[in-house]
Amino acid sequence: MLNLLTGILEPTKGTIIFQGQDVTKKTITERCRMGFGRTFQVPRPFEKMTVFENVIVGGVYGDKLSEKEAKNRALSVTELLGLGDKREWLAGKLGLLDRKRLEIARALASNPKVLLFDEVAGGLTESEVSDILGIVRIVKQQRVSVVWIEHVLKTMREGTDRVLCLAEGRDVICGLPEDVMQSKEVHEVYLGADEP
Repeated sequence: MLNLLTGILEPTKGTIIFQGQDVTKKTITERCRMGFGRTFQVPRPFEKMTVFENVIVGGVYGDKLSEKEAKNRALSVTELLGLGDKREWLAGKLGLLDRKRLEIARALASNPKVLLFDEVAGGLTESEVSDILGIVRIVKQQRVSVVWIEHVLKTMREGTDRVLCLAEGRDVICGLPEDVMQSKEVHEVYLGADEP
């Protein structure tokens, strides 16, 4: 789904509408500049660049900022996400949690309207997942919508307003997190129907 929204994959049919505009034929860059920010399940930093330089790239290429404007945004975004003390670190030297923070920071530097999270809690400890939930609260305070694909139940319960369960390309159920998680439909999809 995230690959379709961001233009990495082209749909076989249908259209993708964003803020009333058909973006189906728009390039990845055009979609980013229209307001799609994205993280990846496996972080993809520019490993030989510093944290600060990685975030600058998000502003320059994702939002067409001048280098000076991108540096200013990178300063505020790295501070916001708890990376201020690691700005000069090479991205390749970061641990998993900080790599995920960097993914989010680089996406935020593009000034998104919608931030697409691809399993940002995957592989993290319980306390690190709590750190990610704190970041999500910060992102929401920036008036950025978050679409989050995740399998860590804590994130769905504590970090979302609504949960949509998809299975085999179809919409199973959408609603409040607890309602969805306790629904018969989700139980059947993930655990199988009860034997008579």
